[in-house]
Amino acid sequence: MPEISIIVPTFSEADNVLELHARLASSLAAEDWELIFVDDDSPDGTADVVRALAQRDRRVRCIQRIGRRGLSSAVVEGALSSSAPLLAVMDGDLQHDESILPALIGAVRSRELDVAISSRYVEGGSTGTWERRRALMSRLATRLARSLVPADLRDPMSGYFVVKSPVVRETAKELSRYGYKVLLDLFASSRRPLRYAEVPYAFRRRLRGESKLDSLVIWEYLMLIADKRFGGVISPRLLLFAAVGGSGVVAHFAILSLLYLGAAVPFTVAQAAAAAAAMTSNFFLNNLLTYRDRRLHGLGLLRGLASFYVVCSMGALANIGIAAYAFAQRTEWALSAAAGILVGMLWNYLATARFTWSAARH
Repeated sequence: MPEISIIVPTFSEADNVLELHARLASSLAAEDWELIFVDDDSPDGTADVVRALAQRDRRVRCIQRIGRRGLSSAVVEGALSSSAPLLAVMDGDLQHDESILPALIGAVRSRELDVAISSRYVEGGSTGTWERRRALMSRLATRLARSLVPADLRDPMSGYFVVKSPVVRETAKELSRYGYKVLLDLFASSRRPLRYAEVPYAFRRRLRGESKLDSLVIWEYLMLIADKRFGGVISPRLLLFAAVGGSGVVAHFAILSLLYLGAAVPFTVAQAAAAAAAMTSNFFLNNLLTYRDRRLHGLGLLRGLASFYVVCSMGALANIGIAAYAFAQRTEWALSAAAGILVGMLWNYLATARFTWSAARH
């Protein structure tokens, strides 16, 4: 059994696999290690490159995930597949300095820590050649995370750390697995304070491939923060679903006004067209944002759209029925309408989660 498993989540990192393996082999010459790539079905054939490498080095393993996306969930899946007492988590883009891995491992062992974190924000650390916008985003994200981590933890956003495997196993069921900051998730989800230390390192410039940091990743980070703050009361996915629904209401009235008032289209026809457009907009926004980790493609996208139409049509009927019943019971009209909207939204959320973006289909 290896002493340490290095977990590397990948998506389109085929050009970096062999170089990362060579660098790790050099840095970890004194360790008994294994390298686990968890690949989200990369279109560039990353999984095939890893499997070819595994034929030459039995310390290398590949977990290829079909229909599932997400860095945090990939890390957890890789970690739970390991029997090693220590786990290292790092990116596959060569921006994490593999030469400090022995220092991280040594810190956990010698100081009886739960986790040793490579930090860009302690003395000796650096963000390298980051542009101003990315540095600003990182500082803002760190501020949002402050109430969820120890006050003196300088780099809770680090994606490069060594952790004792029991820490991950005992926390796994509480992890939200949203977004890409699994270290923050570990600290926020642990039932006990984690003993930790930070080791300085300089973040490298990407040499190959493209950065995965985009506006949708920011959405996922905000979902993680929301889940850790409100997850015990309300699902952040439901909050995002409701926000998308609100945008659909705006789209509905905009299109209705344009057709009915601007183009003199009969009201019933304009209303039907606006409702269809709003449902279509809601579907694609939910597919892009709310269910990014279960995103539908190809024929699945068309089937999902059809099921979304059916479910939301039934939700509209539930909305009308509940509102009409409440109003008939002499409930104030605004409260009656709100009751109908709430029931319709909950129906749409639960039913689309079951039939449109079912986890069982992914």
